[in-house]
Amino acid sequence: MTRAASFAKYWLPVVLWMALIIGGSTGALSAQRTSRVIGPLLRWFKPDVSDETIRAAQFCIRKTGHVTVYAVLACLVWRARRKPLRGDTRPWHWREAAEAAGFAALYAATDEWHQSFVPSREGSVADVLLDACGAWLGLVVLWRVGLRRQWWPEPPKMTAT
Repeated sequence: MTRAASFAKYWLPVVLWMALIIGGSTGALSAQRTSRVIGPLLRWFKPDVSDETIRAAQFCIRKTGHVTVYAVLACLVWRARRKPLRGDTRPWHWREAAEAAGFAALYAATDEWHQSFVPSREGSVADVLLDACGAWLGLVVLWRVGLRRQWWPEPPKMTAT
């Protein structure tokens, strides 16, 4: 595989996903903008929904978004670094997962720093921690799916002696 083809297959998805994240860090996905969609949608389903419930739903949806986008980013980085091929029988290495999670957490920190300069947004250390947890969650899910589908061998069982 050529370097260009390898980049397109493994790293281009990472770059595009990072661009999507940074695009979401602009005013386009600020709380004020997303509330214009979430509130009316909830009121359409349940016209008597309270403002407090709408705020809580908006908070949950936004934080779930954080977890999800960084779970995907960590999995994409893991894939780009590992470059798995069909029939690949290499075992899972938590070091590789830690590197991918670290990359995602570092990107989360730069993303929150970027948001601190956007008038309708604010940077948050709590969001960086949430993003890092999302990255780890994505990698743990990937590991479990890989075990179930036998992408890598089952780790040895720990036994008391």
